[in-house]
Amino acid sequence: SGFNSIGRMDTMSRGRHQIGHYKEGEEFIQNVFHVLSQIFTGREKSNLAVCWLQYEISKVIQCLQAKKKKKLKAQGRKSKKLAKNFLKAPDNRNNLSLWKLYAYLEWLLGNTDDARKVFDTALCTAGTGGLKSAQLCSLSLLYAQLEVELLESTAGAVTSRAVHVLTKLAENGPYVPYSGQVLPVNVLKARKTYEHALQDYFSKTSVSDQDQVNYTEQLVNLVGCYALFQYLTVGIDAAVLIYTQASEKLEVSGSQKCENTAENSGILNFPTALEAVTLLHTNLLRFHMKMSVYPLSPLREALTEALKRFPGNQSLWRSYIHIQRKSHSASKARRFFDSVTRSTNSLEPWLFAIQAEQMRKKLTEKVQRADVGEIHCTIPETGLTNRIVALFEHAVQTESGTHCPLLWRMYLNFMV
Repeated sequence: SGFNSIGRMDTMSRGRHQIGHYKEGEEFIQNVFHVLSQIFTGREKSNLAVCWLQYEISKVIQCLQAKKKKKLKAQGRKSKKLAKNFLKAPDNRNNLSLWKLYAYLEWLLGNTDDARKVFDTALCTAGTGGLKSAQLCSLSLLYAQLEVELLESTAGAVTSRAVHVLTKLAENGPYVPYSGQVLPVNVLKARKTYEHALQDYFSKTSVSDQDQVNYTEQLVNLVGCYALFQYLTVGIDAAVLIYTQASEKLEVSGSQKCENTAENSGILNFPTALEAVTLLHTNLLRFHMKMSVYPLSPLREALTEALKRFPGNQSLWRSYIHIQRKSHSASKARRFFDSVTRSTNSLEPWLFAIQAEQMRKKLTEKVQRADVGEIHCTIPETGLTNRIVALFEHAVQTESGTHCPLLWRMYLNFMV
């Protein structure tokens, strides 16, 4: 066609087809990975393997979203073969990040039992780092989260596999696979351990630059594990309390960091930790609303507060749009988008404001075109069209919007 995209252009749909992975772009990316894997050694090579596997998983997720079963089967085979080859390498055998991704891949492909075996093997070989090991916490958190998604209700969750995984993590001993029950005394001990571990982390005042990344990552995983544990054993309010306490502590530390800019080198990278904790918090609220009757306002408040602070976070915006779709009144969301776009240079609020209006337009058109006996509604919805054009016009006038190919392509696509 005279031009082509490299790799992924999955943001636009062309008719019924979602634009996916082009053959040439895919070849280019695979070549880059192959060349780099021959150049890198040791730690860098392991990190590259993690990136490569993440890229493969993104393709599996794309096949799942597009509901292409044949393509998913072929892609799954390729990705699994690659993951197994990585884990055969002597340097990677104890790399928990790779084990985690391989187990996640099996889970996505629908092989739940195989995924559990991989998780269990990884946890058994990981040793006894307990809550002090960031990778072990991260692995256990993902395992527990996936298991929780399989639960039909939180009623009998205290004896579930997820609670077993989180309890074993707190015990700090060798991991034992799930046998179908969790002892109440172990749950009580684990709760105390989590409580003390979190207090210890918050009482640390400064950490060296080298440990900074590990510290924040570990703190987020610890908060995530503890909150999920509380959610399953006590209830949603106990989990929300932990997220609230963690956010308050991180905010205080963040403001201290701003005051101490002169001695900035020794203070932690708090905004990223706060953002990650907020994301875990909102995701848990969304999940709980699926599982049982729960008011929408706590989630809406958490999202609006978070988006004022992190206007560039796409996951938070997606959640916000998702909950606003259920509301029949668009004015509150419009006012919020307007206030955020005024106070930030990020382009994400503009893109998501446009997306929200386009979804609303689609919905009204669908309703108007509904066949009602002999009557067909022929009134076009011009108000929303004008609003979307106005949003595009304002967005392309911003500094970041002028230089955003995606925004221009969306605008052209809409005008066509």
